[in-house]
Amino acid sequence: MPKPVSEPPAGERLSPSLSADAATALLRSSAKAVQVELQNRAAGATGASKAVLEATALMATDPMLIKAAIKHINTGTSAERAIWESGASVAEMLINLGGYMADRATDVFDVRARIVAELRGVPAPGIPLSDEPFILVAEDLAPADTATLDPEKILALVTSGGGPQSHTAIIARALGLPAIVAAPGVDALEDGTEVFVDGGAGTLSLEPGAEEIAAVEAWKTAAAILAVFDGNGRTADGHLVPLLANVGGAKDAVKAAEAGAQGVGLLRTEFCFLERETEPTIEEQVVAYRGVFDAFPGQKVVVRTLDAGADKPLPFLTDTSEPNPSLGVRGYRTDLTTPGVLARQLTAIAQAAEGSAALVWVMAPMIATPEEAAEFAAMCATAGLKIPGVMVEVPSAALLADRILGEVDFVSLGTNDLTQYTMAADRQLGTLAALNSPWQPAVLKLIGLTVEGSIAEGNNKPVGVCGEAAADPVLAVVLVGLGVATLSMTSRSLSAVGAVLKSVTLDDARKLAALAVSAPNPTEARKRVRAGLPILEELGL
Repeated sequence: MPKPVSEPPAGERLSPSLSADAATALLRSSAKAVQVELQNRAAGATGASKAVLEATALMATDPMLIKAAIKHINTGTSAERAIWESGASVAEMLINLGGYMADRATDVFDVRARIVAELRGVPAPGIPLSDEPFILVAEDLAPADTATLDPEKILALVTSGGGPQSHTAIIARALGLPAIVAAPGVDALEDGTEVFVDGGAGTLSLEPGAEEIAAVEAWKTAAAILAVFDGNGRTADGHLVPLLANVGGAKDAVKAAEAGAQGVGLLRTEFCFLERETEPTIEEQVVAYRGVFDAFPGQKVVVRTLDAGADKPLPFLTDTSEPNPSLGVRGYRTDLTTPGVLARQLTAIAQAAEGSAALVWVMAPMIATPEEAAEFAAMCATAGLKIPGVMVEVPSAALLADRILGEVDFVSLGTNDLTQYTMAADRQLGTLAALNSPWQPAVLKLIGLTVEGSIAEGNNKPVGVCGEAAADPVLAVVLVGLGVATLSMTSRSLSAVGAVLKSVTLDDARKLAALAVSAPNPTEARKRVRAGLPILEELGL
């Protein structure tokens, strides 16, 4: 992939033939051109890719970014250097805020490079064009580039930066692309170098030989087998494990239903709220939710109420000045500072459920105490929603699962945040990728404790997983062995997870789960379980 746009020289001044006003006008027009180009790309995208492109397009003309650059221009700095310095300042501010805001710094670096390229009259760096499929190797990908990856052209993705829960990694998983992130030094590889990427093992080999070529051919055969899920998640001895889909709107839901998903384990309702200056009306929300419900008549659809804050700030709901947004007012907690939004959303969900054949369950994110669970259950009852649940993302919720499940009807594990909070490791940082793994024995123990709480004191209530861990066919076996009842994932993962589960009995899964929990580290945990799943080699996973 082309190298990033070079930094304009420090101290670069305006050309004598260009006034400050003219340079300002040129900057504004260039920023607008970048925004329009990103908006056009967003118009042809869907799901997570569309959201990423739209967010990056907004950043291109962000008033804070542009105004700071204009101040530099008015002191005689060139437009290119002005936007570069402005971008650095804005990015530093976002990084200091932490959490999602820190992740938005990547958007700032992306758009400033695109604006500089526009000012210079040269193409912005991006995904290279090729008539032949290729493996993309880069320092990292800008969100806007990641969102437009074409799996028909790109065979695999390898970056030296990023982390396991970065935009790059998440979208690569959604596209079904083998990906390795946080691999220092790979960006030094020369174009045309032949490499072998094993996404399952997380390894890259130079000068592949006959063994690697045979593995590629085996994978092609296995991929054809894994292309279809029969809509029946179960183990070899018939233990049912419904495989559900994570969706972000009606289009995602339709695709998931076509892929054989047995319901929806996570409807991210943020799709109704993001990129808006005001709260959507109840009527707007009803239409949006009904589109998802209608895709799954007679099947379960688990709706997560608005998970705003931290990685999803909203101007009408969240405070972006919080010193640590990931530990601040997010998810259910926004009802403390902005009461009414959650109650109106629950009303909209209830109205959308009326007349729908879907079985609608509702859960709140970022629940930390039994009292919060009880309050949410009461709000659901007031709205007329009969099956309330909560997300287990905070370690305290896992430790007190028995009491929490005394207040609600189910819980769903958000393994991304549960891992982040358990290990005190920002999930966006590649340097902490080893800590931020759902294979961490500490995380697996918390999952086990949650399941124990679900059967304590006669609760007998289901525990699901809707985090990224459920999409890993190897880890899915461990989750089932720990007692998880349902798994929810991107629809592309359904067939692989289903195929591996059908190769083991429930007793096999329990034994493998015990091996993982007792392992000294996540690498050994994964190694032990893979050794007990011979089907992985057969399927090329």
